[in-house]
Amino acid sequence: MTRRIGIIGAGVVGTAVGVVLSQQGYEITGVYDVKSESTQQIVDRIACTTYSSPQEVSRSADILFITTSDTAIESVVEELAASHAFHAGQVLIHMSGAQSSEVLDKAKQFGVRVLSVHPLQSFASTDMAIKNLPGSMFSIEGDNDAYDTAVCLVETLKGEYFFINRQAKPLYHAGACVVSNYLVTLIDFGVKFLESTGIPKSMATKALIPLIQGTVRNIENIGIPKALTGPIARGDLNTVLKHLDCLEEMAPELMNLYSWLGYYTTRIALEKGTIDRNCMEEFQTAFIRELNQFESVS
Repeated sequence: MTRRIGIIGAGVVGTAVGVVLSQQGYEITGVYDVKSESTQQIVDRIACTTYSSPQEVSRSADILFITTSDTAIESVVEELAASHAFHAGQVLIHMSGAQSSEVLDKAKQFGVRVLSVHPLQSFASTDMAIKNLPGSMFSIEGDNDAYDTAVCLVETLKGEYFFINRQAKPLYHAGACVVSNYLVTLIDFGVKFLESTGIPKSMATKALIPLIQGTVRNIENIGIPKALTGPIARGDLNTVLKHLDCLEEMAPELMNLYSWLGYYTTRIALEKGTIDRNCMEEFQTAFIRELNQFESVS
């Protein structure tokens, strides 16, 4: 397949893609960003050409990445379409998790095939993105006759992939947000429990990190639901009731989310097979009682 790639949007993801693919032998024909200083980091790394317009980048490339902010993708496509900067046979790709390939559809009138190729990965900085992009899991969505291009790119990145349909993209992205973004929220929630006992936040976070890492390793090695441990998985209702009593006395503001998480966890424990349905319902009754009490107080 062709190895001529252009990149519009030289942020963390765009730069990482350009650097990694360049290392694997792809030709980065050009890059453009509305902030000219943003292109400098990718130019410094791979000495590619900086263009003064997105149209020049598009016309130079057979595979065009639009790695701008999610909200800017469609307007970039409209601008390129209005100036007839696309060409037949070109493959147009964005790497947004939230947007489907639908935002690229205006390019199709020029014989362009469109794809969304999204890495299920968190990129905190350019250096971390370059390190973490290879080996990631990718979702691929878009024109079926362009799948071979997407697969080739992902395999070049030594990643794995799966296909999803356009309509499911928001739900897919919501799942990724829960695991990545809400994990931060959940850990903060756990830290607040320790803070309520007088442990400083920095120490509480440090203390919980090994537990978090061990749990992630268990999920990786034995999967869900087998990785579930703790009082609900053991059917230890008395311990959970003590949690609830202590929360009510010392940190009532944490009661609501704890109860909802516990309610959901009972279903995982049932799936694991370490509790039966009667035990699950006993736990759920206790959590619902606390939730109803919370609602009445609110």
